[in-house]
Amino acid sequence: MKNVQYKHTEIAVKKKLGQNFLTDRNITRKIVASSGAGPLDNILEIGPGFGALTREIIELCPVFTVVEKDPKLAEFIRTEYPQLTLIEGDFLDIDLVALATKKPLRVLGNIPYSITTPILFRLLENRRSLVSATLMMQHEVAMRIAAMPNTKEYGILAVQLQAFCDINYLFKVGRKVFRPQPGVDSAVILITPKKEDPIEDADGFRRFVRIAFHQRRKTLLNNLKESYNLDTVESDTLKLRAEALSIENFFQLFRQLKPPQ
Repeated sequence: MKNVQYKHTEIAVKKKLGQNFLTDRNITRKIVASSGAGPLDNILEIGPGFGALTREIIELCPVFTVVEKDPKLAEFIRTEYPQLTLIEGDFLDIDLVALATKKPLRVLGNIPYSITTPILFRLLENRRSLVSATLMMQHEVAMRIAAMPNTKEYGILAVQLQAFCDINYLFKVGRKVFRPQPGVDSAVILITPKKEDPIEDADGFRRFVRIAFHQRRKTLLNNLKESYNLDTVESDTLKLRAEALSIENFFQLFRQLKPPQ
């Protein structure tokens, strides 16, 4: 376990929390600028750590909310930035709807590699409470989110997020600007929920996407036949693999499906 020192405060880095702290202020400025954050926004920062991103946000919006799970880092933020609303706990347990009661949230964060996917799906489930989310994550995951059909990265994550949100891959961040230095590069993406869901049964659609990709090398016919009545679907479509379908193709196929009798 490595220690990181900041302003005479030394804190042990917790590997299980996926802690890697950003040290390049040019990157933090770029993240905040790319987010579109302004003084009137209802901002939520995930995992402020030593406040690298926090201090840039404060220059635009002096009062906002941060959520920090590590008790020692939470105490650091409480002491260093007493004007902020600090939620000490796990982001996955936070009631985002309650935080967005007065105004939708603009979320920012350098999110832990270890729980990136759960955080993304949590944000997706609460998309009606969001203006946007500007997030730094493992480069490989960012590529999976922004992936196009017929690529190895294209899968459940890409389809479910792109179906309900506009995705912008912003820029890559090298591993050398972190302490401790991770073994992978990072990237920043901007997620903006669409104003209206393009499909009525959002939960049913997300379940359908998971089933369609259940075994990637199998055709849609083989993946879907146990869960849906496929009589109304074109046979040529069912011969394809899920990775061949665009987001609009997924919508069209879902609308044709009927649950088995």
